[in-house]
Amino acid sequence: MIADNTPWYAMERAAPMPAPPLEGEAMADVCIVGGGIAGCSAALHLAELGHRVVLLEAGRVGSAASGRNGGQLIPGTAASQDALEALVGPADARRVWDCTVEALALLRERVARHGIDCDLVPGHLQVALRPRHDDELRSWHDALQARYAYPHTQLLAREALPAFVGSERYCSGLFDANGGHLQPLEYVRGLARAAQAAGARIHENSRAVDWSREAGGLVVRTASGCVRARQLLLAGNALLGGFEPALARRILGVGTYVVATEPLGRERAEALLPANAAVSDCNWILDYFRRSADHRLLFGGRVSYSGLDPSAGAAATRRRMLRVFPQLAEARVTQAWGGWLDITRNRAPDFGRLAGDVYYLQGFSGHGVALAGMAGKLVAEAISGTAGRFDVFARIPHRAFPGGALLRRPALVLAMLWYRLRDLL
Repeated sequence: MIADNTPWYAMERAAPMPAPPLEGEAMADVCIVGGGIAGCSAALHLAELGHRVVLLEAGRVGSAASGRNGGQLIPGTAASQDALEALVGPADARRVWDCTVEALALLRERVARHGIDCDLVPGHLQVALRPRHDDELRSWHDALQARYAYPHTQLLAREALPAFVGSERYCSGLFDANGGHLQPLEYVRGLARAAQAAGARIHENSRAVDWSREAGGLVVRTASGCVRARQLLLAGNALLGGFEPALARRILGVGTYVVATEPLGRERAEALLPANAAVSDCNWILDYFRRSADHRLLFGGRVSYSGLDPSAGAAATRRRMLRVFPQLAEARVTQAWGGWLDITRNRAPDFGRLAGDVYYLQGFSGHGVALAGMAGKLVAEAISGTAGRFDVFARIPHRAFPGGALLRRPALVLAMLWYRLRDLL
């Protein structure tokens, strides 16, 4: 098994030529820090609205969470709608939900309009492992129909599951025809190309090291240059590190892992997932999996709150895969990788302003493939003077993780032990 932490996505297709690093001084209306889905989406929308945009990416576009994830497309946020209602009230919780549904439509429209070849496939299935999950799925299905006017879901009893997943592990499911899956690295690369075509300047291998206010605006510095801008968007999520301490305290990076099997052949891959839907289970620390276009199984299913160890994570993820699909015992895992996922304490996304001219997008908590693209659109609207929808998200309250820089990760590890025991019991 290969466990060099290189995603299968990066091996599947040749990388584009890198955009040049920033050299010297650049002028912009908006400087964006972070070349993931959120940053590239914002760059595209801002450029289309006529803004001069300069985007700084520390490595390559999509090289962090945006290009290393499981590629699943799901409405909603990692926080439940009930949790959001408790945080912001029913009206704003509904507005958040509507934005996440629009995010799926926006993604499909972009893929079609910009010709992004990212293996987009419809259909997502959430599966239950025990009777309490059956009740949760039924309750959520009923709420979607009655409260959210969302007609895309279908409850599946155990006997209906073989048409979707070739495993005996699950007892029921909720199929969402409006969800789906894609190849995430090619999607974010496609957004970057579209943003460049619209006039945005992208500089790769250009880590932003600090920012300050000077006469006439903001200055963002790299090792070899600087950007002078009227407004700044921070979209680096967990990898911003100490660049902006006020934001770093509100998210925590957790390690997550994915493995890819060898090509299984069409017949064998279709037997595992006959409907070619993406699948995730109902556990707090969940398994998720899907087929690739070349008939591999891509399986993610473990998080590390104490650190990132791709080798150990790969072995544990493979064991979880075999609990779902024991028929893959002889199949080789040819690629395994891990990466950092940014989470918030309440698992709701964290969008807002540090000041009137400094915006940020972070805390997608595992639901960022579709929502991060929508976040880029919302922040572009806000920067352009129409902030209503962005401010719905900005009203979600967030607190720093307890324990300070030294103790907050151990505190989270202890808290997560409870949720792991809950999953097991």
